[in-house]
Amino acid sequence: MSIPNLVLVGFMGTGKSAVGRRIAPQLHLDFIDMDDLIESRQGRSISQIFTEQGEPAFRAIERDLAHELAPPQGRVIATGGGVVLNPENLHDFQAGGLVICLKATPEVIFQRVASNRRRPLLNTPNPFQSMVALLEQRRPFYEAIPQSIDTSSGSLSQIVSEIAGLYEVFRNSFPD
Repeated sequence: MSIPNLVLVGFMGTGKSAVGRRIAPQLHLDFIDMDDLIESRQGRSISQIFTEQGEPAFRAIERDLAHELAPPQGRVIATGGGVVLNPENLHDFQAGGLVICLKATPEVIFQRVASNRRRPLLNTPNPFQSMVALLEQRRPFYEAIPQSIDTSSGSLSQIVSEIAGLYEVFRNSFPD
């Protein structure tokens, strides 16, 4: 019997990693943070990969990992914010589990990520303006995902509980 994955996608700062770390033990699933795994395997930070090789090289690494992780193996996968830019990533993830898009307001996102220097796409003179522009550019990709949860308000426990409920319904209908 295959156990479907729970894949959390969304813009940076929407809570993918925080929710994933909290929900995985509750659902008795393994947790994988794609960005952390890429950094571990590459032996350098995502910022370094962007600087040294460029975004296209990073996206290729990300694509390979998405393809590797997508088959249903009972994982909670926190993706990077740009994983939605390649439709093949979402296609693979949707075949292997439930994909939920986490969303938040630009103000909440910025409050969560402003002090994080690990965000290469925010290393600009006006990070808020850059973030809003990037969010707008990616909005159609996020909105195309059928299941979404707004993480702007509500406690982490409430958000986790809501997602766990959606996952259990999905899991019960997932073909063996």
